[in-house]
Amino acid sequence: MKTVRRLLYRDIIGSILFVSVAFLALFYFIDFVEELERMNRVGAGAAKAALVALLKLPGHTYQLLPIGTLIGSILSLARMAQSSEFTILRTGGLGPRRALGLLASLAAVLAALTFLIGDFAAPYFDAQTDLMRGRFTGDQSSGQRGAWLKDHQVIDGQDRSFSINVSQANARGHLLGVRIFEFDTHGGLKSRVEAKSATVDNQGLWRLEDVQMSEWQALAPVGSQTLAATPQRSAVVKESHLASLNWQSSLHAGVIAAAVLPADSMSTIELYRYTKHLSAQEQSAQAHNIQFWRKAFYPFACFVMVALALPFAYLHGRSGGISLKVFGGIMLGISFVLLNNVAGHIGILKNWTPWMVAATPSLAYLALSMAAFTWLVRYR
Repeated sequence: MKTVRRLLYRDIIGSILFVSVAFLALFYFIDFVEELERMNRVGAGAAKAALVALLKLPGHTYQLLPIGTLIGSILSLARMAQSSEFTILRTGGLGPRRALGLLASLAAVLAALTFLIGDFAAPYFDAQTDLMRGRFTGDQSSGQRGAWLKDHQVIDGQDRSFSINVSQANARGHLLGVRIFEFDTHGGLKSRVEAKSATVDNQGLWRLEDVQMSEWQALAPVGSQTLAATPQRSAVVKESHLASLNWQSSLHAGVIAAAVLPADSMSTIELYRYTKHLSAQEQSAQAHNIQFWRKAFYPFACFVMVALALPFAYLHGRSGGISLKVFGGIMLGISFVLLNNVAGHIGILKNWTPWMVAATPSLAYLALSMAAFTWLVRYR
C-alpha cells in the first residue's frame, strides 16, 4: 500500500503543482501589468512593480489552491486511467473505499495548507503589499482606509453610546483623523472629541494625540415658562485642547483591524471577532457572518475537489481524451466558484442562515461527486 500511496501522491501532487504554477503565472502577469502602469505614473520602474506583484501571490494561491486541486487531480487520474495504470492498481487490490481514503488523506493535507495560507500568509503579504506600494509611490494613505464604528459602554452605572469616525487607519492600529461623538439616551449630541492621530492597543486603550474636545453641557432655560408655551433654551459649549488623551473603549486593535480590512482579506479569527462586535453593538452582521463561514469552510473545498476528480479515474480511455476531461474539470471548478459567490449574495438578500449558505455549495457538489462515483463503481 505504501507503493500505491507513493505512486498516487507523487503523480497527483505533481499535477496540482503544475496547474497551480500555470495559473499563478497568469495572475502574476496580470498584476505586473497593472502595477507597472501605476508605478510608471510616479517613475518607480518595472522592478518595483514586479516586487509588488510578487507579494500578491500568496493571496492568489489561497484562492486557486482548491481549483488547482480539482484540475490537477483530474489531469493525473485521467492520465492514469488512459494508460491503464489505475486499472492495474484496481486489479492489485485498490478498492473504491481505499482509493477514496487515500485521496481524502491527501485532501486533508491540502486543506491544512489552504487554511495556513489564507489565515496567516495571505493577510500578512496583503498588508505588506499596501505598505510597499505606498512607499514606492509616495502615497502615505495607500493601504489605509476609513471606518465608522459604534461603541456602547456602561460607565458608573450609565449606558453611554459613542460613534467613532476614523479618516485613515491601517491593520496595525495606527489611526489618523479620529472623531468620537457621544450621544445621550434621546440621540442628542453630548460631546465631540477630535484627534489628529491615535494608536489602539489590544486592551482597547486609545491614545489620542493633539485633541480638541467640545462638550455640550445641560441646556439652560431662558425666560419664563408657561403652560401654553415651551421655554426657549440655550446651549453651553465647553471647548478645550489637550496634547494627549487616553480613552478606554471596548474597541481593541483586533476590531479596528477587522473594520478597516476588506471582508475577503480578513483571517478567520478577525472575521469572528468583528461579527461578535457587530452583534454586540446591534449592527447588521449578516454579510460578515456569511464571509466568516465561507472562510471557515473554504479549506474543506479540497475534499470536495478530490471527490469530484475521483470518478474520472473510473472512466475508460476510450470514453474521451484527457483534454476533454480537463476541460470538464475546469467547468466544474468555475461552476463551484460561481455557485459559492451567488449563494453568498442571495444569502445576504434573503437573510438566510449564514453557515447553511456557506456549506450548501460544498455539500451539493460533494453529493454530486459521490453519486457519480457510486454509479461508475457499480455499473461501469
